[in-house]
Amino acid sequence: MTQIYLIRHTQAEGNRYRMMQGHWDGDVTPLGLKEIDALSARFRNIPVDAVYSSDLTRAVLTAEGVARIKGLPVLQDVRLRELDLGPWESQFFGNITYRFPADADVFLHDPGNWKIDGAETAYDVMDRAYPALLEIAESHDGQTVAVVSHGVTIRCLMTKILGLSFSPEEILPIFKNTAVTKLLFENGSFSVEYMNDASHIEGLSSGDWVMLGALRDEPFCPADDPDFYLACYEDAWRITHGGRTDRFQPALYYEAALKHSEANPDAVCKIFDGETCVGLLDCDTEKGAHANYGWVSFLYLTEAYRGKGYGIQVLGRAIVLYRNLGRTALRLYAASSNTSALRFYKNCGFSVLSSESGSDGPLYLMEKKVGSGRILQSIR
Repeated sequence: MTQIYLIRHTQAEGNRYRMMQGHWDGDVTPLGLKEIDALSARFRNIPVDAVYSSDLTRAVLTAEGVARIKGLPVLQDVRLRELDLGPWESQFFGNITYRFPADADVFLHDPGNWKIDGAETAYDVMDRAYPALLEIAESHDGQTVAVVSHGVTIRCLMTKILGLSFSPEEILPIFKNTAVTKLLFENGSFSVEYMNDASHIEGLSSGDWVMLGALRDEPFCPADDPDFYLACYEDAWRITHGGRTDRFQPALYYEAALKHSEANPDAVCKIFDGETCVGLLDCDTEKGAHANYGWVSFLYLTEAYRGKGYGIQVLGRAIVLYRNLGRTALRLYAASSNTSALRFYKNCGFSVLSSESGSDGPLYLMEKKVGSGRILQSIR
């Protein structure tokens, strides 16, 4: 008999940004690192003879949390990868559900019938991942193995093992980050001891961010609606400067935004919740190009969307924009008086590089490393 612990990867950037991850190979989040530590603690006293993983970073790093305490290598198998989403790869949930509502509804509620050109189907995933799991089980008879994979892939595996279908009546949920499912393999078949157990990460996060609406974006040229751009900037100025606007210079910021939009049509965008405009993102893609960093000039959400976890979805758009441009870091200014903004950026992994004089006190130059998130080549 082989004992298999089937584990979903830890929280990754795409989860937090509300992206269609698929084969997009982003990093894990700060919370994800804590979840890996909790997973390691769970397995401290559980014998493990081998550790397998998908080759995507979020899965490999999760697998290392188990492997390192056992002194084992992580054996990577591309067949354990997530669903290949084709043209939906690295797209934001909010954009997909807005532009392709019918396909998105099928993807969420009837995955057995989801099919778009250039993407795998649930059956494709089952047909590649199940033989991989079967080979692992057969080659480790009498041993215990940890296998780290992905949400859709694990759902496909468990659908086959449990003899279910992908119909709306039988569809399994996407298992929680780092959730553990224990399988027993004997006489050529799998049985389930327990599934989707994430008790080791209880208390790390409330998970409320999952319940947030997925925001969408549209490219925006400030010349098309200068009043909107300036109203957002003036509101942000008031927040930062204690309600004052006496030093607000609208022409300066507007002209800069025009240049940003002209240099890159994706640099400035409106942020929407459905049909309601709830924010703005303004990036200067020319600034920092010489030193391989990206610059965020302005990140704004309306009052109803502040302090509720939406900001990371907007910041995620800047990170993806600059990763696609090959930049390895993100920089911005934050006023020392804007405590909520400082707390947000620090929680997102920014650190202070330096400070300089601002109109109402020090301005902090902050930086976040953004790695090399990319879509890996299809395995088909």
